[in-house]
Amino acid sequence: MHCNLINGEWRGGQPAIVNRNPSDLDDVVGEYASASASDMREAVAAARAAFPAWSRTTPQQRADILDAAGSEILARKQELGTLLAREEGKTLPEAIGEVTRAGHIFKFFAGEALRPQGELLDSVRPGVEVLISREPVGVVGLITPWNFPIAIPAWKAAPALAFGNCVVMKPAELVPGSAWALADILQRAGLPAGVFNLVMGSGRVLGPALLDAGIDALSFTGSQATGQRLAADCAARGIKVQLEMGGKNPLLIADDAKLEQAVECAINGAFYSTGQRCTASSRLIVCSGIHDAFVARLAERTAALRVGHALAADTQIGPVASEAQLAGNLSYVEQGLADGASLLCGGERLTLATRGYYQSPALFAGCTPQMSISREEIFGPVAAVLRADDYEHALALANDTPFGLAAGICTQSLALATHFRRHSEAGMVMVNLPTAGVDYHVPFGGRKGSSHGPREQGRYAAEFYTTVKTAYLGV
Repeated sequence: MHCNLINGEWRGGQPAIVNRNPSDLDDVVGEYASASASDMREAVAAARAAFPAWSRTTPQQRADILDAAGSEILARKQELGTLLAREEGKTLPEAIGEVTRAGHIFKFFAGEALRPQGELLDSVRPGVEVLISREPVGVVGLITPWNFPIAIPAWKAAPALAFGNCVVMKPAELVPGSAWALADILQRAGLPAGVFNLVMGSGRVLGPALLDAGIDALSFTGSQATGQRLAADCAARGIKVQLEMGGKNPLLIADDAKLEQAVECAINGAFYSTGQRCTASSRLIVCSGIHDAFVARLAERTAALRVGHALAADTQIGPVASEAQLAGNLSYVEQGLADGASLLCGGERLTLATRGYYQSPALFAGCTPQMSISREEIFGPVAAVLRADDYEHALALANDTPFGLAAGICTQSLALATHFRRHSEAGMVMVNLPTAGVDYHVPFGGRKGSSHGPREQGRYAAEFYTTVKTAYLGV
């Protein structure tokens, strides 16, 4: 049994979470303890007790611990990547890439711990100076999703710890293994008891307990509906909140796009990681001049994608992460057909050598903006093609969404690329690149219904994980 980490101690809990491999349901990755509401309260209390000492450690102490954690993650990337692929279903190369990113995140924030930001200004009054500094916000709750089981915990926990906060992390119940491995690494890297606490189990039980226990800030990545409820609950309690809630991201294909480049961007963005990315290109908006050639080539490429066991060397698309997610995907395929879209290929549950949640990538054409598959986040390998009359029409379609996380354009025109960058209503814009795929040293986040609060990652993470203090000094 893999236990929860509370106040520096590993503690059991029932019922056990049985972590199964979505590529092979007969493969049990491990059993993980479920925490109770009482355990959550103890974890928050432990973080509260540890905060005064941890918040006053030197930047070098924090940097050394984070750097040690990052080094171990990188040294174990093959092992941890295999674990991640087994529990979430990413292909092994994608899983190893995610683990590598987590290691780099910890090393980046080890450096940020040594680069605290501040300002010293003259006051408007004579004989007075103004010192502006940043201090840790306090006890931070982290609720992380199942689609990036180690990268998202890393990009939340690393800055929180780097800036002197204490952490209580509640990972997705579906993928506790990678989060447990990260907690184990941080514990052995030298974190004092209570600074980082791992509380696994049911979100319905632990989410309310986390808020009720008296945290200072909450960072959440997950669904829009859950995020909106958390925002209201945090507002009522005066808890600082940061939300990442998904997207329905457009990839605009201009008439002058390079065909093969555009198809590759669409394949990568829509279907890699089994489409289970909040930045996935689920809406492909194609100008009429290139539409037919693009759709024909994309359908050919999509139909040829190899779906299989995440650890198999020739697999390009792994399984869907869970039975519930697969059922949701297939329901959207049925809805797309009912709404009149043309299913060019895929959209079926597959039976392979091992029992798993396999689905062939689905490509729809003839879609309209009002269809469910064009408006709602599916979070699976389902892409909708919308035809646009011209660039202006395509831009309007791209912005016609309640989400605003990522957007992309494929074009050879600097003028179009610049116009799209300036007029896209998204937090992140890609030019001749897949919408999915971002760097860890720059801000991540969106607009509209996709995000709320300060950005994640890079130096911008300090906006959420610190609070500003202004001091006036008579001289």
